[in-house]
Amino acid sequence: MFIADYHTHSSFSSDSKTPLEENIKKAVELGLSEIAVTDHIDFDYPDPDYPFLFDYTPYRNEIERLKEKYKGKITIRTGVEIGVQPHVLNEIEEFLKNDFDFVIASSHVVNKCDLCTNDLFEGKTKFMAYLAYFADVLNNVKTCDFFNVYGHIDFINRYGNYEDKKMIYSDYKFITDEILKTLIEKGKGIEINTSGFRYGLGHTHPQFELVKRYKELGGEIITVGSDAHLPKDICADFDKAYDMLREAGFEYLTLFCGKRAKFVKI
Repeated sequence: MFIADYHTHSSFSSDSKTPLEENIKKAVELGLSEIAVTDHIDFDYPDPDYPFLFDYTPYRNEIERLKEKYKGKITIRTGVEIGVQPHVLNEIEEFLKNDFDFVIASSHVVNKCDLCTNDLFEGKTKFMAYLAYFADVLNNVKTCDFFNVYGHIDFINRYGNYEDKKMIYSDYKFITDEILKTLIEKGKGIEINTSGFRYGLGHTHPQFELVKRYKELGGEIITVGSDAHLPKDICADFDKAYDMLREAGFEYLTLFCGKRAKFVKI
């Protein structure tokens, strides 16, 4: 039995048309104890067709309505996935003065380049492009304190027009170790994001090696999320994620209330 899906999107995100209640219904059907609603906020996103912004008040009102409607069936946490860019930190911090149970920080734009386009990759080898991404993540984890977990840390290999997009963990260990150590020192966590399987990559984000290394370095805070934009993807491939947690040495996964972590035995 799965416990919670801590990365989900609804029509409050620019890239989803799913009514929020449909995700809640699916989570109840699956017998989840909790679900975190984590729709996108990406200030200054470079694609005008996907502004990735929503008004907090209607967002919170809909979540509160559903909390009441599904009371006793599932716990719904008010979350958000924040796209971090160095020049919008003031806007992020102002937005996060609103009440949230859980905040995912993610890198969707690097050096003002949308990862969905070829801009970051143009003229770079795969190694240099992926390194630019990880350097951005490292800068973000060093300079930001407003999040609970960093999302899909290695998902850079979902993008780019390289014939072979595979990321070899050992090639980037020198910088991913620094990212993980910084997160641990600051009391921040990571997520196991199962969407990599849906994108045909054959692994979660991050890959097993990074999850294991996080544990070896002393990391304990870890959530599991599907990154679902459709109800059918709620808890997709969670069996693989739970197996990965156990293999990496985790006995607990992390849930959040009021941004405070609580640990639940797997």
